Amino acid sequence: MIKFGTSGWRAVMGEEFTFGNVRIVVQAVANYLKQRFPGRTITVLVNYDTRFLSERFANEAAKILSHNQIHVLLADRDAPAQAQALQIIKRKAQAGINFTASFNPPEYNGLKLNIETGAPALPSETDKVEEEARRLARAPIFNPYYPRPEFVQEIDLQSDYLEFLQKKIDFASIRKSRLRIGVDLLYGTSREYLDEILEDNGIPIEEIHGYVDPYFGGITPSCSEQNLRELGRLIREKKCGLGIATDADGDRFGILDQNGRFIVQNIILALLLDYLVRVKGWRGGVARSVSTTHLIDRVARRFSLPLFKTPVGFKYMAELFLRKQIIFGGEESACIAVKSHLPEKDGIFAGLLVAEMIAATRLNLTELRQHFFRRYGKKYSGQKSVPLHSKSERALNDLVIAPPEHFGGRRVLAVERIDGIKFDFEDDDWLLLRLSGTEPLIRCYAEAESKADLEKLLRLGVKRLD
Repeated sequence: MIKFGTSGWRAVMGEEFTFGNVRIVVQAVANYLKQRFPGRTITVLVNYDTRFLSERFANEAAKILSHNQIHVLLADRDAPAQAQALQIIKRKAQAGINFTASFNPPEYNGLKLNIETGAPALPSETDKVEEEARRLARAPIFNPYYPRPEFVQEIDLQSDYLEFLQKKIDFASIRKSRLRIGVDLLYGTSREYLDEILEDNGIPIEEIHGYVDPYFGGITPSCSEQNLRELGRLIREKKCGLGIATDADGDRFGILDQNGRFIVQNIILALLLDYLVRVKGWRGGVARSVSTTHLIDRVARRFSLPLFKTPVGFKYMAELFLRKQIIFGGEESACIAVKSHLPEKDGIFAGLLVAEMIAATRLNLTELRQHFFRRYGKKYSGQKSVPLHSKSERALNDLVIAPPEHFGGRRVLAVERIDGIKFDFEDDDWLLLRLSGTEPLIRCYAEAESKADLEKLLRLGVKRLD
């Protein structure tokens, strides 16, 4: 069944994600756009990542759209999702289609829909596309062999994005600090983006995995601690002061310190918010998803900043960004929103902002964390997953309907149903259980004052689903 989740429609290639189903979904998008913009010239930007067949899927989409007399701006090579968002805004396109499964395993592919603002489509839009796809699936879809060339134009996404990024980061401070940066491009779309802008600004880098491999070196193309061990070794060997990694479509980040140690994204988000507010003097609303660290809350409380909570999915944060309600937003899955940037996740920008923070404060990441914990206290966060089946789904639904007043001997101070069910305890500790929007799993997230309390909460959460 074709279903848009947290970040687009994702499925295993050759099973659900087939050329036939792609044609159905693209035609459904075309029909939706023609209904939404009646009588207007419609332009769609089509992009893709480095996965197996992504370019073929993009070309197939261009064929379908061109035969619908929709103008197609086709990326001339695989490109980061945020570079696509910038072009949607600049060229006033009505939508963008990106063939990517982001950090999912290599056997997956996906189709992500962005709207005319450059932001990811909300459920109110993708629900209509799904409904149209179900209708179209009842009969054969027209399958053109050639595109209509008068409706297809190849464009470069790199140059405008790098020019845009040049104005957002203090590269002079990074260069002056003599910070050497280790870069892991994870075989993805950030090659000749992240590495190129650093080199163009005279910042020394050491780079790995800057080439296309649809198997991603035999790993999942996510910026996890396990996947970035090779980057850690590179940092130690080349004496780098920072490590930056991006995932397959360049919109998520991973950060390693000067010792090659992985820093969890929740900590990076909290450090960046503190830097922007305390050092750069920014003021305004702050957002976090329901699964993100409450260290964000502590910084917001310290500076009396309004706090917004969203379901998991950057599209909800992008909505607040577009309304100019927030100066900063973060998701524990390595997503960041910052005022006057883009309404799309940007792992390249996030990594560069960390480099700017190190240069501006003249502190390495170990020192930055120590200073932060002295101001706000320390929290430990983690996640486990449980396979989704009838028993575990029923257990989750029962908790949502009738949540307990005590959990593992701890009094529940508040229950949130923004996305799944979340139990808030004393000291900003919490437990969240929710359906994954990208895989057949139930996610169990928790945060606590100690590692022991964290492990206990995660065990209790998993046990409740058994």
